[in-house]
Amino acid sequence: MLLFGKLLRNLKAERLSRIDIACHSIEHTKGFAAAMAEALEKLEQQKRIGEEERKVAEASVNEMKKLKQKLKRRKWVNWETEDERKCTEAKRAAIDSSVEKIKRKKCAILLSYSGANYYGMQRNPGMETIEEELFKALLKHKWISNDAYGQAQMASFQRAARTDKGVSAARQVCSLKLPEALNIKAFNDDLPEQIRLFAVERVTKGFNAKGQCDARTYTYTMPSIAFADFEANANYETFRLSTEQLLKAKDILQKFEGTKNFHNFTSRKNYFDPSSKRFIMSFTCSDPFLSPHNAEFITVKVKGQSFMLHQIRKMVGLTVAIVRGHTDFSTLNKALSEERLDLPMAPGLGLVLDTVHYERYNERYGKDGIHNPLTWENHEQEIQQFVEQKILANIYETEYKEKPLLNWLETLPLHSYDVRNDENPPSSEDKSNKEEKEE
Repeated sequence: MLLFGKLLRNLKAERLSRIDIACHSIEHTKGFAAAMAEALEKLEQQKRIGEEERKVAEASVNEMKKLKQKLKRRKWVNWETEDERKCTEAKRAAIDSSVEKIKRKKCAILLSYSGANYYGMQRNPGMETIEEELFKALLKHKWISNDAYGQAQMASFQRAARTDKGVSAARQVCSLKLPEALNIKAFNDDLPEQIRLFAVERVTKGFNAKGQCDARTYTYTMPSIAFADFEANANYETFRLSTEQLLKAKDILQKFEGTKNFHNFTSRKNYFDPSSKRFIMSFTCSDPFLSPHNAEFITVKVKGQSFMLHQIRKMVGLTVAIVRGHTDFSTLNKALSEERLDLPMAPGLGLVLDTVHYERYNERYGKDGIHNPLTWENHEQEIQQFVEQKILANIYETEYKEKPLLNWLETLPLHSYDVRNDENPPSSEDKSNKEEKEE
């Protein structure tokens, strides 16, 4: 009996022990679950904070991108209207999936223009330029897209040469992507009379009007009185150039031919700048001829790989100064040396971009059966007619009425033709063309 009672007590004690362990286990389980729930809640909170921080960072980056894009936008475009248009077009395109994109291919276009009333070739916000008129017509006839009108690089646009304020072009070439079906006559009807597009030629995909240009030829037309001796009392209308003075001018022009350092014939370049060296292939002078006003004119023609800012006008200016007797041949030799000289610059009126040459391109692709050579021979008659009526006629008329070259000749004695001081002597060109750009 005692043994049974002891066994019963032992069983009760074991049961109580199990109950205690179970209670402790329950309490431990409840504590772990609470800790896990708390940890999960903190993790979720951290995720929400991280997501908010990511959204803020993305918004900041997008805002910065919009700001940069806005700063790059051209000033001549009304971007509020442009943004509205793009938004409308995007919605329209989403609704009408049948709208086809116009296929465009790389082309070269031939332009002629009189630059008398324009601030150069290149687009310039707020200024009347050749490119501004050209792009207006391109957009109107849908030869380029609205985006390309605002950013020319989207149409792969490139000019062969940049002409300065008042400078004209007989055969300017530009490259860009254009549609296959083009109506040149209708296009010209929307251009000013001073600008004409004569031809469009399909070119290779990688063609670049500037990069693949082998050489450029410029002409400078002026009254022959520019080569009169400065001590002679010459009359603009009755002066006739002597053979001796003409030969002297031709001899001086030939001295510029070859590869030489032309740092004295531009601005902001020194003798040791590699880009100061340029190759002049030829520099010639025509025989005298009479203008419609019976005044005698001559035309100098220079062909080179490329030209720097004001280079041609300064070469013409020094040639005139030597022929007239303001200085001598030694100045030309010194100008091609390391010394920095004070040299005159001829007015811009008579300067014309005559021809842009693509000999290497024509040799490689001009006879491949797909592309035509960029010589424009079929349009030569039209070009010559435009040059006579719009470019040369303006030069003759302006020289007859305003006499810019005669006014400039009066400033030649003001130059030292020696080592330059801090500032050059003033000239009529400085007063009239304060906003000049690169030729």
